[in-house]
Amino acid sequence: MVKSTQVNITPHNIFVIKLRHHGDMILTTPVINSLHERYPNASIDVLLYKETRPILEAHPAIRCLHVIDRTWKQEGHWRKLRYEYALLASVRASCYDVVVNLADQWRSALITLFSGASLRIGFAFDKRKSIFWRLCHNYLVPTDNHRHLHTVEQNMTALAPFGISPNVARPSMHFSETDAQKVDILLLKQRVTSNFIIFHPTARWEFKCWEDEKVATTIDQLAHTGRKVILTSAPERYELEMIARIQSLCTTPNLISLAGQLSLPQLAALIIRARLFIGVDSAPMHMSAALGIPCIALLGPTKLQFWRPWGGEDNRVIWAGDYGPLPDPDSIDTNTRQRYLSAIPVKDVVEIAKKVLND
Repeated sequence: MVKSTQVNITPHNIFVIKLRHHGDMILTTPVINSLHERYPNASIDVLLYKETRPILEAHPAIRCLHVIDRTWKQEGHWRKLRYEYALLASVRASCYDVVVNLADQWRSALITLFSGASLRIGFAFDKRKSIFWRLCHNYLVPTDNHRHLHTVEQNMTALAPFGISPNVARPSMHFSETDAQKVDILLLKQRVTSNFIIFHPTARWEFKCWEDEKVATTIDQLAHTGRKVILTSAPERYELEMIARIQSLCTTPNLISLAGQLSLPQLAALIIRARLFIGVDSAPMHMSAALGIPCIALLGPTKLQFWRPWGGEDNRVIWAGDYGPLPDPDSIDTNTRQRYLSAIPVKDVVEIAKKVLND
């Protein structure tokens, strides 16, 4: 049932469900943080995809992470069923009072129902009007205004039953002391002390990336005063090849590559030591915003209202749509090699970066 009233409950065990990508998990942390602040004595567990676990594994407010491994289906039908049953049994045994299902998959609805929680919150998605979806959730939050909200604000509306305002939304990214120590050792080896720039030019999809030549030119112009620039990326082959091309185009001796050498928590430990982060639409961009480090986000065909970096004036967005036409984000073939950020000029990125560095 779609509701707008507040509930009277003091939960002991809270279960949050979000089954999406790495960046989405960062934008889920305001929900986790707000629940912990409202109910500091409650335990909070999260269900997420296995590959996104590094985003939340060091979060101090989370007791347990339940994971779904998307490779289960490769191990055969019966083994996959055993994994699914073990997950359901673990969820049921946790005795949750409240489930906050932020996901839209049918699997998330089934797990919500099977939890046995007395309060099962979900979203009243337009595409989920079936009796089964309503059966799985006994409190459905309206989504009529979601198209006007950032993803953080959309997630936070799920807490309306508790009287928690979206205005208190505070994202976070955490890492261990071991992660911090590894980063310090790497920086020491590279003779980097402070005041450095991180440039993360890669993304899962190439259409979100800027041209290698423009990245290199920007790096050369920002590093010419002796300031170090550190290139980062995931360890995937095509990202490392992109980083190698950029390095070959740069002339500055003040460029360092840590591409493929850091886990996501270790990358967070690096970002928080930086003076400025420059990147495209990717999880590290959202990590920088969550860590409160000045961020310049180079964005192309995306729904800006949903995916811009969340935070204050330290986050600057340079949108390719301000320089020329862009295709509808929903029409893009994610396998395309075309880079839709091509209209963004180097001079604008350098100018904004220098302003941030001089503030």
